[in-house]
Amino acid sequence: MLRTTLTPMLTLALACSLLAGCAGQPSGGCPDRLSPAPLPTWARTGFRPPDQAMPYVLGDRGDIVAVVFGDRLLSPPEENRGNKILWVSRVSQDGDPLRIEARLDGSGAPVVREVPGGPGPSGVDLPKAGCWHLTLRWSGHVDTLRLRYVQP
Repeated sequence: MLRTTLTPMLTLALACSLLAGCAGQPSGGCPDRLSPAPLPTWARTGFRPPDQAMPYVLGDRGDIVAVVFGDRLLSPPEENRGNKILWVSRVSQDGDPLRIEARLDGSGAPVVREVPGGPGPSGVDLPKAGCWHLTLRWSGHVDTLRLRYVQP
């Protein structure tokens, strides 16, 4: 009989892949909702308490986190509520803008957005609801992730 032992990290990764709303997951999927979870240790600066649960998506390379404020990202955005995302970089940055190239369902012409000064607080509105594949460039770094925008 073949016996397999799963490490705690592998067990967590398998559990995340089964749960559509698992926060902090690498963004291979595009969940309808992000379940709050503690941020990676390197992304907790300024949060009180530092291990509080927040809805977020971790970049595929693990170099950036998109912390999503509000219940869901909306397209079109509501008049009295913005699509606030806090971008937190794990790697060094020199103040260059964060350049965002977003493609709906990963294809078509990109929609370009820019966050002056690099990763930090932003409002990112995108023109249609759906799963947006984002390529993020800042200070010589590149990472990718996926965010779902829904109709209000």
